[in-house]
Amino acid sequence: MIDQVARVLDEVSRRGHLVGVNDLVFPGPNGTFFEDSALRRRYYRALEAAGIEHLRCHDLRHTFGTLAVRAFPLSDVKAYMGHADIATTMIYVHHVPQNDAADKLSRLLEAQTGATSPAALDKLLGD
Repeated sequence: MIDQVARVLDEVSRRGHLVGVNDLVFPGPNGTFFEDSALRRRYYRALEAAGIEHLRCHDLRHTFGTLAVRAFPLSDVKAYMGHADIATTMIYVHHVPQNDAADKLSRLLEAQTGATSPAALDKLLGD
């Protein structure tokens, strides 16, 4: 759980009511579920108040996936998102920047082979 979510949930746990194990985190009236349209209206009002353009709730899931593939292995992102198939998670891969791919590969090759110069690489490759 990321720090920002943990802080919000910690605040929610201190609200003084509806903090039992089976209580909802964000309850509607009387501790019940929000009716879908009421939740949607509150969500869009919150976006407007924050100055954020129209963003569907599902777009938040895509935002998470886009950010997560930059920080975690795909197998972890697959689990976090609840995907049954890694192919579903792969839709986010194009968001992973590859600016330093050559540097990473060079460091890995050096670490695995000890080859640091063109001559050492030639020797390693048998040329």
